[in-house]
Amino acid sequence: MMPLPPQVTLVEVGPRDGLQNEAAAIDTAAKIALIEALAEAGHTRIEAGAFVSPKWVPQMADAEAVFAGIRRKAGVRYSALVPNIAGLERAIKAGVTEVAVFASASETFSRRNINKSIADSLAGYAEVATAALAAGLRVRGYVSTAFGCPFEGDVDPARVIEVTEALFAMGVEEVAVSDTIGVAHPGQVHALLRALAATVPLRAVALHFHDTRGTALVNVYAALEEGIVTFDCSAGGLGGCPYAPGAAGNVATEDLLFMLDGLGITTGVDRARVSAASRTLEPQLGHPLPSRLLQAESARR
Repeated sequence: MMPLPPQVTLVEVGPRDGLQNEAAAIDTAAKIALIEALAEAGHTRIEAGAFVSPKWVPQMADAEAVFAGIRRKAGVRYSALVPNIAGLERAIKAGVTEVAVFASASETFSRRNINKSIADSLAGYAEVATAALAAGLRVRGYVSTAFGCPFEGDVDPARVIEVTEALFAMGVEEVAVSDTIGVAHPGQVHALLRALAATVPLRAVALHFHDTRGTALVNVYAALEEGIVTFDCSAGGLGGCPYAPGAAGNVATEDLLFMLDGLGITTGVDRARVSAASRTLEPQLGHPLPSRLLQAESARR
């Protein structure tokens, strides 16, 4: 195993992946305020929204208004998820300079999630990536259900590698290997990353963990031991998966920062300011934030 890296990059996905499954409608102004507060806290990469069908993801219906409203801070990359060419065109008109596409390593999940086979989805994303790159945009890719599927159970690492390679081949600059339903364990993280390292550059691989079984932080630690230096996280621990009942949210930014700060690993992100930003959402959410750190702080008050 490698020595732990002295510095890592956090990709804050709370404004998109964190909020998209929330039942309560979050005001556009509140989303804008959250994004701006997260940037002021030191985040340099924020996934601020998604240009998807409002019919399927109503929480993201105001993506244009969000991108129009945020005051963009110098040095911060604001990205958006796009599922197809139509979404990309909307994103470009909104002034987005970085987009992300999402493919699955599980055939059943792919069909349930986007009503396409893996092969068809990758063909579509290749078109999106080509058009985005031609327009001067950065492109990121996600591989969902990389550690397990709610329908198929275990996922063959060979499928994860195949989808990851396909995303890199279409020109994405980074692939976020994702534990969509929160079933990964550290041994699995070590094994998959070592298998991936044989075919793709780990410096361009990020990890995206959910905390369904309380293993997100230990999985991050395992990934650090393999040399991964980019991790997705969500303010307050918000998130989930609509196709996996009971799946918890993303690893909480506050919880992750507590661990990384304790390990002496630099992120450039201020935990107290992230916590304050997260708490601005509580009046609209109608439920406590999942972050264990924030819950502990609330209990002490």
